Amino acid sequence: MRALVFPTAVFLLFSLFTAASVSGNLSFNFYAASCPTAEFIVRNTVRSFSSDDPSIPGKLLRLVFHDCFVEGCDASLMLQGNNTEQSDPANRSVGGFSVIDSAKRVLEVFCPGTVSCADIIALAARDAVEAVGGPVVEIPTGRRDGMVSLASNVRPNIVDTSFTMDEMVKLFSSKGLSLDDLVILSGAHTIGSAHCSSFRDRFQQDSKGRLRLAGNDLDTDYANELMKECGSSSNPSVTVNNDPETSTVFDNQYYRNLLAHKGLFQSDSVLLRDNQTRKLVDDLANDQELFFENWSQSFLKLTTVGVKTEEEGEIRRSCEATNA
Repeated sequence: MRALVFPTAVFLLFSLFTAASVSGNLSFNFYAASCPTAEFIVRNTVRSFSSDDPSIPGKLLRLVFHDCFVEGCDASLMLQGNNTEQSDPANRSVGGFSVIDSAKRVLEVFCPGTVSCADIIALAARDAVEAVGGPVVEIPTGRRDGMVSLASNVRPNIVDTSFTMDEMVKLFSSKGLSLDDLVILSGAHTIGSAHCSSFRDRFQQDSKGRLRLAGNDLDTDYANELMKECGSSSNPSVTVNNDPETSTVFDNQYYRNLLAHKGLFQSDSVLLRDNQTRKLVDDLANDQELFFENWSQSFLKLTTVGVKTEEEGEIRRSCEATNA
């Protein structure tokens, strides 16, 4: 199953149609009159934080996934408090919140009560990709912020790194995302890092506490390097790069890594076991432009999952709490 690629003019029309049909009242240049500098402020905030901390782009990209897959793209992940999404263990390693909060504070000065935290998250993830060499993606805005954030909603709605293909397909399908979208959006792992605990299922520990590779779908040298970096310690602060080759650049190296059996997570490696996904992995590994064009389409779909518009939500004064 090969992802569809359109000429630029046709793709623009496709994007407009998709945004209108999938995301209700979202629109391009939504803030043109009410806050014309909104996207500029978010982009500058992302670039400023990223120049100080190279890990920020990967964190922002992970943040949008974890927000949009639970309650839709409504900034529910930003809400703080007991039993909110942030309190679930699966979200404790999610970062980038300070970037969103910083952009929000500036926007509240120039355009109070106008730009939603949900839009800031989507725009910041888009700008993070661009900041590290990825494609420029136009996305519609007009999302409103949700008022519900429950830890109990997290686990049933996010991908676990040990997921099988069937489990991932089922989850992505429930969000309106296709098999192609699954493969393309997995390319987000071309940047960012992961805690050793998130892929320990790929190794076994012997009686002397030494790690051994479990299974045969990881390159031996790569597996040895991971074991060396992680050791037998369960120290939760130890991390490794998702992409062992070009970890700070958004490119198609992720797919070349997969073909070399250097996919960090079990959920990465399973993409090679299905004939349909394997074909798309091959195509994307051999053509970065194809990856960028398809990323733009799939990212647009991701950031319009379950959006709230008009009276469905609110524009928070602070991303950390509802206005009530």
